[in-house]
Amino acid sequence: MEWTDEAVVLSARAQGETSARAVLLTRERGRHAGLVRGGRGPRQRGTLEPGTLVRARWRARLPEQLGTLTLEPIRSLGAALFERPDRLATLVSACSLLEAGLAEHEPHPALYQGVLALFLALDQPVWAEAYVQWEVGLLAELGFGLDLGACALTGDTDDLSHVSPRTGRAVSRAAAAPWGDRLLALPGFLHGQGGGPAAVAAGLALTGHFLERSLPGGLPAARRRLAKVIG
Repeated sequence: MEWTDEAVVLSARAQGETSARAVLLTRERGRHAGLVRGGRGPRQRGTLEPGTLVRARWRARLPEQLGTLTLEPIRSLGAALFERPDRLATLVSACSLLEAGLAEHEPHPALYQGVLALFLALDQPVWAEAYVQWEVGLLAELGFGLDLGACALTGDTDDLSHVSPRTGRAVSRAAAAPWGDRLLALPGFLHGQGGGPAAVAAGLALTGHFLERSLPGGLPAARRRLAKVIG
């Protein structure tokens, strides 16, 4: 069997003395792994960095086998971020969440386009808010979408300030008052208001709570580090 597709490198780990096991998010085939021969050598090192956009060719005798990958780099989306450690950490966090959350060989075309848009947005002033919004979209793609359009208790759409940690539904400020700190803060930029560092920290806490619940192994280490870097 053989196929060729555009893909983003999510991770690469040593396998054997000279090869690497790469995990990709492909445009048409979802998350897919393969063996890159010579992947531990200097010629392949840059290609296998998380966030690199590649043209991938996969070959195997049977579809359930690991198979081999030949990767042709198109663009290193992380190369421009090497001097911006907070944004590079954001890119690596996104890649780790995709690897942890997606089942193998299940297409996610909208998520593929979304992560490319996120990587381009990391050069914009509101990059941190864009990342939190991307995590909200990831939760929806994983089947754990948040309902932030109206208050779960009153139906009001104004002055939404919190989210139920159990249901993922928004709660208005007035309705949230009796529950104190048992609710999660809803940052304004997730419903058309302003952002900023405090709002980003609240957003990361919000999405992190539901990602922790929805991912089989909980939050990846890269995502936990990101919360410390920009939260």
